[in-house]
Amino acid sequence: MQLPILENVNLEPLIEEGVNISQALKHNLLFSKIGNEKIAVTNRENLATALNYKARIDNDYKIYLLDDESFERLKSKFAEIQASSEFEQMQSSASEELIEAENELLEFIQNSQNLLNSEESAPIIKLVNSLFYQAIKKGASDIHIEMHERRGEVRFRIDGALKKHLTLDKSVTNLVINRIKVISNLDISEKRVPQDGRTQVIISNKSLDIRVSVLPTYYGERVVMRILMQSESIPSLEELGFAPDITQKFYKLLNHSHGMILVTGPTGSGKSTTLHSFLQHIASPDKNIITIEDPVEYNADHVNQIQVNEKVGLTFAAGLRSILRQDPDVVMVGEIRDQETAQIAIQAALTGHLLLSTLHTNDATSSLTRLMDMGIKDYLLSSTLIGVLAQRLARKLCPHCKMPTKLSDEIIKELNLDPHSIYYKAVGCKHCDFTGYRGRQAVGELFIMSQEVKDFMKKGLNDHEIREIMKKQGMKTISDRLKDMMKDGLTSYEEAVRVGVMDE
Repeated sequence: MQLPILENVNLEPLIEEGVNISQALKHNLLFSKIGNEKIAVTNRENLATALNYKARIDNDYKIYLLDDESFERLKSKFAEIQASSEFEQMQSSASEELIEAENELLEFIQNSQNLLNSEESAPIIKLVNSLFYQAIKKGASDIHIEMHERRGEVRFRIDGALKKHLTLDKSVTNLVINRIKVISNLDISEKRVPQDGRTQVIISNKSLDIRVSVLPTYYGERVVMRILMQSESIPSLEELGFAPDITQKFYKLLNHSHGMILVTGPTGSGKSTTLHSFLQHIASPDKNIITIEDPVEYNADHVNQIQVNEKVGLTFAAGLRSILRQDPDVVMVGEIRDQETAQIAIQAALTGHLLLSTLHTNDATSSLTRLMDMGIKDYLLSSTLIGVLAQRLARKLCPHCKMPTKLSDEIIKELNLDPHSIYYKAVGCKHCDFTGYRGRQAVGELFIMSQEVKDFMKKGLNDHEIREIMKKQGMKTISDRLKDMMKDGLTSYEEAVRVGVMDE
């Protein structure tokens, strides 16, 4: 019998009345939809079992063969739905049983079992484990669990963009959030105030730190879990994807024994990763490197890390004062947020320390104005600031499915692009989880505090005027780098606009 074949498809589960999910999974006969047509699917390996099962059930759907990868994708979606329905059955049980399950979970975490070997755990544990496992597998940086009026939803942040992963019943979502609170040592009974915690999980014998934030919203609590990287995951300056000319200039800046280097950009633009990459580059046994961060995001080797704790008065400013009594060579401050921190940072850079930090500004030159607004005198700035890197993260087009596209004449003219170049758009395939993008690349502009810039500052030129002069002298801006990525077919026009190609 010749069956129609479907390849490289991202099907959604179809749960009809009378469909027994566990039997469907057992016999490898799954159900879905193409357009309005309801279909049954299996793969070549399980064809005989699936056909036998289909013959026994009252179902007249047309049967299709899927390639193994598409079939496994659909099968894992069915398995997650099965885990959710097991939860719902659990809810009707007595509260003593729930407490028992809570204890079972606590015991499970304390014993640090490998998450992949916990097949016999309660379904609640399986689902939470599955979320961590799927997030790591898909390269997610954050897991969002949020509550809506009638349901809960799980989303993963992959390459900087949120992607829906799973829809859960509202009461199931509450159970999942409770489990996450237990493993993060948070108060399960407190649902009115925000809570922050931390937990560790082991996946494939690899330990992962996870930062947990719980926030009460109108329909219930919302959880965001940030998956923190270990020191071996910190990329080198080359691996970050900056252009070689910028990387070479970084190395020169990092050779300075004192002064201030800043990394700027919006939230989520990779500033902390770049700073830790700098630290790993300069870390050596003869250097004392101390950081103060809020929170510590990377567990870095050869670096002494302090975490800000406002409750006990350990602010950036207080921590920085104490660090300077610890005879440091290199100091890293997670962020300059206020006047006090800015002034102590400038003093540290003046007194013979190399100080690295971040600022929230859109481009490199506007950091001059931001620091002056914080009360730093221009003569102090010009004698301590060595360089400023402004950066963004741009998603790269998936090489397997990107397609040439024609940009309108208005866009070509507005961005001053080459009309003869070939530009590409995102499509989506199995290699990129149907997003059209795979991986990210750092794009940056480096503003170096040369003697010329110091002279401009003495003359009273503002950051915008200095920026225009630097551009005329050949400083490549973030916008220029994004245009280069578009010309090289590395990213799409839509992504370049999202990241800031129009910010000039």
